[in-house]
Amino acid sequence: MVLEAVMVVVDNSESSRNGDYTPTRFEAQSDAVSLIFSAITQANPESSVGLMSMGGKGPEVLVTLTTDHGKILEGLHRTKSKIRGGSHLATGIQIAGLALKHRQNKSQKQRIIVFTCSPIPEDEKTLIKLAKKMKKNGVAIDFVAFGELDDENTKKLTSFNENVKGGDGSHIAIIAPGPGLLSDQLVTSPILNGDGSAGGAGAGGEGGGGGDAFEFGIDPSVDPELALALRMSMEEEKARVEKANKEKAEQEAKEKAAALPEIKEEDEASQPLLNQDGEASAGKEDKKDDDADKMDTA
Repeated sequence: MVLEAVMVVVDNSESSRNGDYTPTRFEAQSDAVSLIFSAITQANPESSVGLMSMGGKGPEVLVTLTTDHGKILEGLHRTKSKIRGGSHLATGIQIAGLALKHRQNKSQKQRIIVFTCSPIPEDEKTLIKLAKKMKKNGVAIDFVAFGELDDENTKKLTSFNENVKGGDGSHIAIIAPGPGLLSDQLVTSPILNGDGSAGGAGAGGEGGGGGDAFEFGIDPSVDPELALALRMSMEEEKARVEKANKEKAEQEAKEKAAALPEIKEEDEASQPLLNQDGEASAGKEDKKDDDADKMDTA
C-alpha cells in the first residue's frame, strides 16, 4: 500500500453552517475526515495524517502529522467553535505544503485533501500558478467540492486540478446535496479508491478499482460503508495472519536453539580418557562387572 503523509484542510467558513448536507456542512466534513483518516492509516499503518482549517481570520494548523485518531477528533472539535468569515484556499494549500515539507519520514508521498464548501475568492490565474508550483514540488492535491457548486467555483477547481495532476493522485470529487451522508459518497470517489474509480480512467481502470469490492459480492455504490468495512477487515486479517506466522517462526527458532545444548553423550564431559595407571578408563557399569569377576575367581 502507498506510504503517505496527508494534510486534510477543512472549510470552517461561515458557509459551513449551512444544513443542506446532513446534519450540517461542517459536521458532514468532520465525518468524512474521520473516514479518510481510517482509510489512509488502515492502508498503511506508517502513513500519517494532519489537519488544518482555512476559514475565519486565516488558515490554522490544528494537528501536525500524526497516527493518533484522537488528536484529529480533538482538532475538529476545537474548530467547531471557530466557524466564521470566508475561506482562504490558496494560502491554506501553501501552508499545508509547508507542513508536508517538514514531515519526518521523507519516503512518504505528499498529499493534500481540501474540503471546500464556500465561494473561492482567488482568481483562476492565481490558482493555476499555485497548482503548477505544487506539482513541481511533488504534492498531490485532492478536492472535495460540495455546498457552493456554481459554475465559477467548479471552473476554478477544475482548472487547478488539470494543472496539478501528475501521473497519479490529484482528484476532484464534486458531491451534490442529497439524502446520503457526505462520507458515504466519498467512499466510492477516486480520492479514496485511486484512479480505478475515477471517471476519466476509462472502463478498464473502473473495473480494476471495483474488483476488490465485488470480490465480496458488494457493490460499493450501493452500500459504501459495508464495502469499506469489508476492505479494512480484509487488510486487518491479512496483517494478523502475517504477524501470527512471524511469531510462530520466531518461537520455533527459539525452541530449536534452546534444545541444541542438551544434546551430549552421557558422562563424556566428566569421564577422563585415561585412568591413573594410564589405561583407558571404564564406565561405572564396566567397573561393577570387573568386581563381580574378581569375586568369582576367588
